[in-house]
Amino acid sequence: MEFYQFARGVVKTVLFPFYRVKVIGRDNFPKEGGVLICSNHISNFDPPVVGIAAPRSLYFMAKEELFKVPVLKGILPKINAFPVKRGFSDRQALRTALNLLKDGNVVGLFPEGHRSKDGKLGEGFSGAGFFALRGGDAVVLPCAVIGPYKRFHPITVVFGKPIDMTPYRERRAKAEEVTAVIMSGIQQILDEYEQK
Repeated sequence: MEFYQFARGVVKTVLFPFYRVKVIGRDNFPKEGGVLICSNHISNFDPPVVGIAAPRSLYFMAKEELFKVPVLKGILPKINAFPVKRGFSDRQALRTALNLLKDGNVVGLFPEGHRSKDGKLGEGFSGAGFFALRGGDAVVLPCAVIGPYKRFHPITVVFGKPIDMTPYRERRAKAEEVTAVIMSGIQQILDEYEQK
């Protein structure tokens, strides 16, 4: 955790002034308990930017290939990243994420599964709904990164209001339905703040 905080400080020192990162909605972030952050994905910088913007330490899935890169494979686990194979069929990654949520940690997820080429929100994978339904009492927090990433151009990270998963869990809703609800929450944030 010490290395995580050190890395967070370094990245914050570099990225925040460079991209003039503004954070909105920190008061929507639960101070304790499991939290599943679901965000849009417009750049490779999204994970560190969302991680710095969040008031608590985050765990992120990172594509398995990155853990084979000599330098990164030693650093990634220290900054709370864990490997996932392409898509959401990696059972080990699923178990890891669910256990983290049930243990009261914060897990960051990009439901689109890849970066948006045009900056618009794409379709979400059902994995987001799966985690939301199976993550114990974890709160689902929609998040939006509003760019673009340009030198000295402001980037805004908005944490929306938590989505109550209780009714969906009680009636055993399908993952696809819950993913659609989550994506709608992200889109609402984009609609509200992109024009500001």
